[in-house]
Amino acid sequence: MISRRHFLSIAAPALALSGYPVHGFTKEPIEGRIIVIKLQGGMDGLLAIPPIGDDNLFKQRKALVASNPLKLNPLFGIHPNFRNFSKMLKSNEASIVHATSFPYTGRSHFEGQNIAQSGLKRPFATNTGWLGRAMDLAKITGKALSLDAPLLIRGAPEFDNFYPANIRNTRSTQTGLLDLIKETHDGDVMMTIDKLSRVSMSGPSRLRARDPLSLATKAGESMRELNGPRVAVLTIPEFDDHASIGSTTGHHPELFSLLDNVFYNLKIALKGQWDNTIVLTTTEFGRTVQENGSAGTDHGYGSVGLLAGGLINKSSVVANWPGLASKDLYENRDLFATIDYRSVCSACIEAAFGLDHDFIIEKVFEDKKIARVYEHIFG
Repeated sequence: MISRRHFLSIAAPALALSGYPVHGFTKEPIEGRIIVIKLQGGMDGLLAIPPIGDDNLFKQRKALVASNPLKLNPLFGIHPNFRNFSKMLKSNEASIVHATSFPYTGRSHFEGQNIAQSGLKRPFATNTGWLGRAMDLAKITGKALSLDAPLLIRGAPEFDNFYPANIRNTRSTQTGLLDLIKETHDGDVMMTIDKLSRVSMSGPSRLRARDPLSLATKAGESMRELNGPRVAVLTIPEFDDHASIGSTTGHHPELFSLLDNVFYNLKIALKGQWDNTIVLTTTEFGRTVQENGSAGTDHGYGSVGLLAGGLINKSSVVANWPGLASKDLYENRDLFATIDYRSVCSACIEAAFGLDHDFIIEKVFEDKKIARVYEHIFG
């Protein structure tokens, strides 16, 4: 059922097409917006959204649990650095999907990032992205905002990469070149780049991509305009914390604060268009359940997805929890992903573009077995 808030936000544009069936649409096409925040490096979902009701969490992790997580329900809590996102949960503007991943278990950054953007099961199987293909199917001819031209939105009829002159570039030339190369290479070349990237993404000289907070504000301001862009892609790198990941404080928690403020800036900048928007995070994989010898975590499997926006009618934590006992872990080390994250992406496309689920999974993700989770996320 469409809530009154949702109905009022889509009624006007829907009237122009009233009475004209459009193939692949569940209802009249919606003027919704999708914003994807790419969390590069592999976010630790167990630190972000700890399953505090699972006793094995404290047996497995020991030091890698925040000292004062906010309790969401008997099973899950949320890291205290997600202050703004927690408020969105309380106001029914956010949802969480846990124990989830794209269909990839290989633990390579570049293969994982490629699959997270292509939406297919095999890395480097296509030169288009799931969001770009969805824009094509929804016949969205407006522009998509992105700092570069990521695989995620390739295939879209038109995109506009923006780089406001007043936003400081803190990205090293080395890191930028590696990011460009990884989009177009595979095989042995990719393995070499993977090793180089681990060096550039670690250590005290880590450099942050062009001010995600300012970019979030610029994206929101552009997307709230009449006939403004309906898609944007932002990136927060540096999640590859093999050492000194932190718990209550530290590097990963600092990134949580940054992500939390990106959500906030988007909401403020979008103004009334927030009611017509869904923001979702993606990451190439999760991290190991147990910490390593350097007080960090290594490449894993299952992680968590965070979603926010006015298109959500009722907040929820969606999970088919596999447990953290050693016998329940993937290859005895990783959180098992029980939800294909492409089902979450499909639900976002359905909510923002009005496309039918079966049409989405066949034409966008080329997999008819992806489950529909729309009601669980959007209420």
